[in-house]
Amino acid sequence: MGAFFCPNTNNYSMSTPHKHTNSLIKESSPYLLQHAHNPVNWEAWNTEALQQAKEEQKLILISIGYAACHWCHVMEHECFEDEEVAETMNSHFINIKVDREERPDIDHIYMDALQMMTGSGGWPLNILALPDGRPFWGATFVKKQEWIQVLNQLQQLYIEDPNKIIGYAENMANGLKEINAITFDDSHDLIITSEIDELVKDWSNYFDTFLGGYKRAPKFMMPTNLNFLLHYSHSKQDEGVAEYVNTTLKRMAWGGIFDHVGGGFSRYSVDTKWHVPHFEKMLYDNGLLISLYSKAFADTKNELYKGVVEKSIDFLKEELLDKSNGFYSSLDADSLNEHNKLVEGAFYVWKENELKELLKEDYPVFSEYFSINSYGYWEEENYVLIRDSEALDIAMNHSITKIELQQTIANCLSLLKSEREKRNKPRLDDKILTSWNGLALKGLTDAYKYLENETYLELALKNAHFIIKNMMTEDGGLYRNFKNGKSTINGFLEDYSSTIDAFLGLYEISFDEQWLEQSLQLTKYAIDNFSDDTTGLFYFTSNKEDDLIRRTLEVADNVIPSSNSMMAHNLHKLSKYFPEDNLDIRLDKMMKTMKPSVIENPQNHANWLHLALLMNQKFFEVVSIGENYEPICKTLMKNYLPNVIFAASNAKTSNLPLLMNRYVMNKTLIYVCNHGSCQMPVEEPSKVLNLVETVI
Repeated sequence: MGAFFCPNTNNYSMSTPHKHTNSLIKESSPYLLQHAHNPVNWEAWNTEALQQAKEEQKLILISIGYAACHWCHVMEHECFEDEEVAETMNSHFINIKVDREERPDIDHIYMDALQMMTGSGGWPLNILALPDGRPFWGATFVKKQEWIQVLNQLQQLYIEDPNKIIGYAENMANGLKEINAITFDDSHDLIITSEIDELVKDWSNYFDTFLGGYKRAPKFMMPTNLNFLLHYSHSKQDEGVAEYVNTTLKRMAWGGIFDHVGGGFSRYSVDTKWHVPHFEKMLYDNGLLISLYSKAFADTKNELYKGVVEKSIDFLKEELLDKSNGFYSSLDADSLNEHNKLVEGAFYVWKENELKELLKEDYPVFSEYFSINSYGYWEEENYVLIRDSEALDIAMNHSITKIELQQTIANCLSLLKSEREKRNKPRLDDKILTSWNGLALKGLTDAYKYLENETYLELALKNAHFIIKNMMTEDGGLYRNFKNGKSTINGFLEDYSSTIDAFLGLYEISFDEQWLEQSLQLTKYAIDNFSDDTTGLFYFTSNKEDDLIRRTLEVADNVIPSSNSMMAHNLHKLSKYFPEDNLDIRLDKMMKTMKPSVIENPQNHANWLHLALLMNQKFFEVVSIGENYEPICKTLMKNYLPNVIFAASNAKTSNLPLLMNRYVMNKTLIYVCNHGSCQMPVEEPSKVLNLVETVI
């Protein structure tokens, strides 16, 4: 997408003092609240505003942005805070402001429309639509005079020749439905191993084998793709792909995109070496990357990966954790510098003299370790910390041991963290989103599984109970958002898919069957309310919602895996736990539907490809029953076993099919099963590993 992918400038309005108030003052989204004092008569997306447009036969002006979007805030300052612009907008249009993170369903449709109109997309996303919501014009950032001119011209055209605009809008609406149309063809087979091998071979031509990621800038981290490639290289013993994955993970962890002082990743880097990020930190990135680095640590035992996980979870706890145990959405990229001016990255960067003064005799070691030189230089005398050498090489250069080096670096980073706390912090987007909390919760379950830190299990359970208490609807569904003690938006498919995935992960580390049962119930709710029966896929919106101009089928995997591919993975696991529910029939239909898309563009369907790999391998259910099940499961689960799920209990009876009729008094038995067919039980974990690993 050729877009303005930009850092957040300001979560609150730059203008002073506030002379106006509009309807957004009633909203809870920090992004919408920023616009609550614009002279533009903004409305949130709601039935009343849409009905007003129809009754008054006014065009709708829809402006979509989000809290980490720099150009959204530039356009606000240039246009939406301007009285002349506001007069034009208020005179002719119903003006609707949308936080795309709260309402991805709206964003999907109008982003597709913009790309159809212009060939590219981005935010701010500004759309003009008929009173019924069908779009006919769109743009991203527009300067003041151009904005006024185009609005006046289009309004004039609507008065003088409405049929021209209506005809274009009809064509657009038809096109929007067509580009999202997916068909089911029963003649398609499932993807087979040889096809996966060929796709990975072609894909590898894009790998940057020296710096990781792809051969381009900017560089996004793409944890979904790396998660698949990690599994592929492990199961196929493909050293080339394994080296690429580990190069990418190492360079990301060494790069400025990772906050070496406070932990956590920024969203992407503007260069090829992962050095200078757009400094906003998003919950979803960090949840996904905690999962990925936890798995990579299990596979390689590389301590670098373990450190990344630990520091990233520390970041979540320190900066994004609400007292209610929900996680906030993001931190701003910009903050006030020493001159009280909003500057991108001001909170995170360092000047050479500042470091020398703070670190004193440790500066020479630190400066080599974190490239306080031409490699680590950014701009305006600022350095972004980045590594480019192995610790052992630096230790030898300074005639100290690696352990001594690591202790020195840890002391230096602790000093810098204390100093950084004196700076103005980046501002917080404190809305809580269900799907992003699901991704963070899944990260915590993987971190506990592979790093065995009890505090991660405690935090995961607290977050899961937060979701149950605050994000569940009375009829068993989910809300999308939570702030100030209330939820106002019903959940989308991504809220269900990530929460189900997280609860499945939580079952496997706690063996509390309530999480498995919650996963199944949420899945059944999604099947009842989101299903597209023709393709087996799920719509992004519930059939209980007011109709938009299209019900979207979200299938392409991006930084976050698509809601449909996550649901497919969930069905795969749940079909093993609950075979009598026949979820595998739905899964097979989804996979057949998606095969042409996956084959055509595997990079944009990596989570689907990952599931195809799992379905082509032997997939095991490992069941431990007896009083010693906990230490046995911990011993087994800390190994990287991507084609295994676990079930365990000390109960004599259980309704869970995998556990039924397997309890033996005074013994802890371990069963290795495949499609419900189990081998003779064993008592030693090492024998289980042999049974599973020999057939991967």
